Amino acid sequence: MSTPPATLLRSARLADRTVDVLVRDGRVAAIGTAVEAPGAEVVDLDGRWLGPGMWDNHVHLDEYALNRMRLDVSGAASAAAAAGLVAERLRTAPPDPGVPLVGFGFRDALWTDTPTAAMLDRAGGDVPVVLVSADLHCCWVNGAAARRFGTGAGVVRETGGQRLREELARLPRAAVDRQVAAVLAEAAARGTVGIVDFQEPWQLDTWTDRFSGAPGSLRVVAAVWPSHLDDAVARGLRTGDVVPGTGDLLTAGPLKILTDGSLNTRTAYCHDPYDVPPDAAHPCGMLLVPPDELDPLMRRATAAGIDVAVHAIGDRANALVLDAFAATGAAGRIEHAQLLSDADVGRFAALGVVASVQPEHAVDDRDVADRHWAGRTHRAFAYRSLLDAGAVLALGSDAPVAPLDPWVTLAAAVHRSGDDRPPWHPEQHLPLDVALAASAGPDGPVAVGRRADLVVTDRDPRTAAPGALRSMPVAGTLLGGRWTHRAGI
Repeated sequence: MSTPPATLLRSARLADRTVDVLVRDGRVAAIGTAVEAPGAEVVDLDGRWLGPGMWDNHVHLDEYALNRMRLDVSGAASAAAAAGLVAERLRTAPPDPGVPLVGFGFRDALWTDTPTAAMLDRAGGDVPVVLVSADLHCCWVNGAAARRFGTGAGVVRETGGQRLREELARLPRAAVDRQVAAVLAEAAARGTVGIVDFQEPWQLDTWTDRFSGAPGSLRVVAAVWPSHLDDAVARGLRTGDVVPGTGDLLTAGPLKILTDGSLNTRTAYCHDPYDVPPDAAHPCGMLLVPPDELDPLMRRATAAGIDVAVHAIGDRANALVLDAFAATGAAGRIEHAQLLSDADVGRFAALGVVASVQPEHAVDDRDVADRHWAGRTHRAFAYRSLLDAGAVLALGSDAPVAPLDPWVTLAAAVHRSGDDRPPWHPEQHLPLDVALAASAGPDGPVAVGRRADLVVTDRDPRTAAPGALRSMPVAGTLLGGRWTHRAGI
């Protein structure tokens, strides 16, 4: 990435004072009053708030981008309604012969009817139809798609659904990259400067190619899945290593391990059974990577200098993963940590395990949790409990499960409601300064010497009402001192 020219940001609201901030050679060079910088571009912020650029610590970027080309069924309140949306799309805009119709976003945990292959058969006929759930943990498949992709028909959960999603993502690179470019521009316009990408199975080479052309608009940490761990080890890549030829924008990430399912799919692995589990063989959810497989994976990654990021949603899954951190000495994070036993909350800090959480899920899933985790929701999405116990928090969206928008994430963390209803378990809210710090990425507060990854907003987020925080107007985003978004300044 070429070094941008020097920029002097005049009259920036930084913390509780108004200052000038000089950006030079990609870093913050000076902060003070009446800073002079001959030859620098002068940008008057007129008292706008200036803060660290925002990071999204958990995304599936390609999947999020691909959804721009898919049928949105997220508004369907029943299986019949979702099938009706499929039928309408096939009537008005059918895909080319042989091309499957792919939809996304269904949430069946509160539906009163059951999604079946027959429903989609009636809607789709001979057209292969696959609907990907909002939580990415299952796919709803008609008979034609089952024959096409070699899966079962109906709802295909967890491993089978993941394999099908990987198959659906195998589209021409140019088509995917066009959608990715649009998503990245939208992310920059919301103040995002970096993401941790958990797109399976490993996007390192894909991102290397993307960054080899025009300058990128954000930094990417590319996680690797177990199927490609041998490759990562053979390349000698350690977590945090910068990938050459990417303008310092791409770094090798952690090993992602998926140990259980999800709440909406009722496959999160819990101590207590679900009242109506989707699979009678797994009344408490599904353990996808048991301890005798998890420990060796974590040890191998640790020996190679690779951190781990372990998906655990149910309370029993979280307990087992914390046990594995204790047994292996691995460094890293638990992704989601949605339901925790009281005894396990303090173990995050004790073991140095980061709690990588997605606050908008607490907003989206409050009704599902009230039904399927009844009597346990006081320890669900327990962000304040983790904070008070000394855990380090990292905030993200899990896009496409929730929008790749840091202000949506912040509002959910702070206010615990996304509509007119009272906050859900308000005792678990995060203070705004904590939420901002947990979204600020590795460089910390704005200070002399840090990378000039910055965001400028028209309002001060510290005084914003819930709705205003969620829709925070972003006036500018800088990545290494280079504008990736600029509006009205």
